[in-house]
Amino acid sequence: MFLDFGLAAMSVLGLIVAVFVGTGLINKEIEKRTILVLIAKPVSRSEFIIGKYLGLLAVLGSLVATMTAIYLAFLQFGHVAHQTASILIAAVFLFLQLCLITAVALTLSVFTSSLLATALTFAVYLMGNITQYLLKFGRLGHNPRIEHLTQALYLILPDLARLDLKNDAVYGLGALPNLTALSFNAVYALLYSAMLLAFAVVIFSRREF
Repeated sequence: MFLDFGLAAMSVLGLIVAVFVGTGLINKEIEKRTILVLIAKPVSRSEFIIGKYLGLLAVLGSLVATMTAIYLAFLQFGHVAHQTASILIAAVFLFLQLCLITAVALTLSVFTSSLLATALTFAVYLMGNITQYLLKFGRLGHNPRIEHLTQALYLILPDLARLDLKNDAVYGLGALPNLTALSFNAVYALLYSAMLLAFAVVIFSRREF
């Protein structure tokens, strides 16, 4: 139970920071009109977006690393049976998941309000964790329209379930995930995040202040 609770707490705390800070990074600059000062400087809009994104990733990386170290220390102190390698891999993929969610939050905040971007990001997070189940549900229905809809949702929404390795770390003690699958999923997260950032840059470049 302690193993499961610790990883779940890390995921929730990281998600809260990624969503609430990520959706406010751009809108706060716009609301306070400080964006006019920044744009006037020799900094391109793409550099502004990417800089904001990387800055938040640095914070999230430090947060995940600190929480993981504290979590492992508690496990060691409490003599709880655990596989350190599995927990470290789960923590790395938690960070990748947060990278993707941060990209979603930042992209949505470029063309919506902070409140709406927050709600939509949480919706994407929830839907992203069940896209595989939606795909299976569409195939079970034997309805071509529903099947096409679920396939479209699966392709458009990020598949966050492939980045969630909490169960492997908690219940699969000693059984590390396949390295090929891990590499593929890591590349998927990075490419999806890069695509979202490119989309955010295009929209932000066309905005007038």
